Amino acid sequence: MSIEIERKFLVKDLSFKEQALEHYRIVQGFLNKDPERTVRIRRLKDQGKLTIKGIGSKDGLSRFEWETNLGLEETDDLLKLCEFGVIDKIRYVIPHGELTIEVDEFFGNNTGLYLAEIELPTTDTDFNKPVWLAEEVTGDIRYYNSYLSEHPFNSWA
Repeated sequence: MSIEIERKFLVKDLSFKEQALEHYRIVQGFLNKDPERTVRIRRLKDQGKLTIKGIGSKDGLSRFEWETNLGLEETDDLLKLCEFGVIDKIRYVIPHGELTIEVDEFFGNNTGLYLAEIELPTTDTDFNKPVWLAEEVTGDIRYYNSYLSEHPFNSWA
C-alpha cells in the first residue's frame, strides 16, 4: 500500500521518443471505475498487474494505490471480465535527472493523445519541465484512463 504522487501533462511534440530508454505496450481494462475504488487489470511486458486506486486528493496530485503482480493467464482471463472500453497504449520511459517521466501514446479511439506522467517523492517536489511537455492536466478527470475508456479522446468536441 502506498500513496502515489504524480503530475500529468499533455505533450507538444514527439522529440521525447529520442530520449526514451525503453517502450512497451500496455493493454488495460477496468473491473470497477468508481473513483473511490478504481480496479484495473494491466498486461504489460511479460506480466500482468492488478491495481486498486482510491479517491484522489482535491488537487488530483496524490491518491492511494495498491498493486500486485498476476500471471499472464490470470491477466487475460480478467481482461475478459472488464467493463467496456479497453485502453491500448505504448509507454515510453524517459529518465529526467533523478526522476522518470512516462509518456503514453494511445491507440484505438484515443489515437492522437499523448499523456506524460511524472511520479514525485513529495507533493512539493520541483522539477525542470522538458521542452516537449505542454499544458499540465493533473487532476483533470478527462485524462484518467478510466474516463478515457468510456469517453475516448476522439469523441471529444
